[in-house]
Amino acid sequence: MGDADPRIPASAPGAMAARLFAEEVPRELSAEEARLKREIYEKMNPRRRKFVDRLGYDLWDPFQRPNDPLDMRTDRSQRTAQELLDSFSRAVGAASRDRAYRAGVAECALGIINKDEKYQGIFDFCLWYHELLKREGHLS
Repeated sequence: MGDADPRIPASAPGAMAARLFAEEVPRELSAEEARLKREIYEKMNPRRRKFVDRLGYDLWDPFQRPNDPLDMRTDRSQRTAQELLDSFSRAVGAASRDRAYRAGVAECALGIINKDEKYQGIFDFCLWYHELLKREGHLS
């Protein structure tokens, strides 16, 4: 972690939390944005203003952009885990199966989406086992 922000006394309430933001470089505001920032600050209720003071007025950016939406994870076919579950359920009638079966299917779908090696091993074994059963005449 970086050093404490010299503008915030170490004994100040929330000084530890404010240090987390101290390494960030505040962006340059235009003259209009600086004026609006001051107006917003002056119109704040005292409780909210206290939060900004703890953070540091210079570090506070009332115009910051919102975070990006959650990353929707998909597999190679660009399907989400839920889309895989829905397709599988329609194809094999998994909705009529018991809860343990459906939970296993859901676990595998999430494992595939997250590229978990455990599920790659399960997949490889299932393919091998299916071929073994076919070779020995147990499947048509």
